[in-house]
Amino acid sequence: MSTVFLLLSILYVWMAWNLYHPNFHHPKGSILSFAVGLLAGELGLHVIFWQAMTVAFFVLVGAVSGVFGAIGFLLCAASWGAIAFYYYESANAQKEVISGLEEGLGKRFQTQVNEELRQQFAEEPDRELIRHPFQHRDPNVELIRNVHFGDFGQQLDIRRPRAGAPDSPMPVLLHIHGGAWTYGKKDDGQGIPLMNHMAKRGWICISSAYRLSPSATFPDHIIDCKQALVWIKEEIREYGGNPEFIIVTGGSAGGHLSSLLALSAGHEAFQPGFEDKDTTVQGAVPFYGVYDFTDEQNHFPQDGLGEMLENSIFKLEMSGNEQVFKDASPLFHISDQAPPFLVIQGTHDTLVPVASSRAFSKTLREKSKNKVAYVELAGAQHAFDVFPSLRSEYVKFGVEKFLAWTYSQYLKSV
Repeated sequence: MSTVFLLLSILYVWMAWNLYHPNFHHPKGSILSFAVGLLAGELGLHVIFWQAMTVAFFVLVGAVSGVFGAIGFLLCAASWGAIAFYYYESANAQKEVISGLEEGLGKRFQTQVNEELRQQFAEEPDRELIRHPFQHRDPNVELIRNVHFGDFGQQLDIRRPRAGAPDSPMPVLLHIHGGAWTYGKKDDGQGIPLMNHMAKRGWICISSAYRLSPSATFPDHIIDCKQALVWIKEEIREYGGNPEFIIVTGGSAGGHLSSLLALSAGHEAFQPGFEDKDTTVQGAVPFYGVYDFTDEQNHFPQDGLGEMLENSIFKLEMSGNEQVFKDASPLFHISDQAPPFLVIQGTHDTLVPVASSRAFSKTLREKSKNKVAYVELAGAQHAFDVFPSLRSEYVKFGVEKFLAWTYSQYLKSV
């Protein structure tokens, strides 16, 4: 048992070490590094608690004894210290978010926000939410589930204030889930902390489903997202929303699709049968999205993404079909008509390299006539915002500020 305990303690050390030295270079290793890093990083205090409970069990059965027991216990203590330090260091996200917003929107951007919206800004993380990270319902938010739209049996969920909704139509936030275009659901937890927060701020928040690969082949995914947008523009008034002001957001595959949606208004190949419909949005907030499927600048250190795209998403080899992959890449749809963007990316993302988001944001700033903010989070892993944590709470507050700023600019123009 002492040997088993020692091996377990080595595993705990690796979990802590992985937070600081994630695996970027091996396809399967990067996925494992992501999964373990996400849990140990954003749920660090929970992980420490359950590891401590496991160690307590080994103590009770007498396995923590002798040299192996002493070494194992010291390794556990060291790993807990490293995880705790990483977790509390993530509070630096507060400064990183504000710095990115000020660089993109201007030092005094908060003074340009409608006074009523500015008074609602939160600054301190919701500790109760952090203690219960799997709690997705909020008593102050009304949830309307499984509203049908589109031509392929798609559904969406609507979140809005349960009481005290404003007299005027509410701005709309459309969330597109991630999951490598092959899995994930509109109600699996992605984006829910942000949507609940914004619903309590007087927004209508929509989470939309889309067809998934390998059954679906691109551009099925973006067609479904466009159909969701058209449904919002035509029907959201009945739910209290403003079809004239819609911001789109999403993470990972949802970051790709939300960016592509925002940059490809009127693109006929993505709107077959509804080419004449208005598919413009007023802003986009992509999290850790893939913006260039061709990887022209060689940002991806391994070819796991390329193989998945060829085998499952497009069912085409990139060689000889480069234009198909380019047409699906948000990077190649950037123009001076791009709406305001807030791009969010972590430096320790093992699935989407930080360099790709830097390049995408740089090109947006060079070409778009609208504001572009880029927030880079030191140490953040892919999907860091799925669970309420110190980092994701501060990022949520930053997204709220960007949404409020963008909506304030709209209100000044109407």
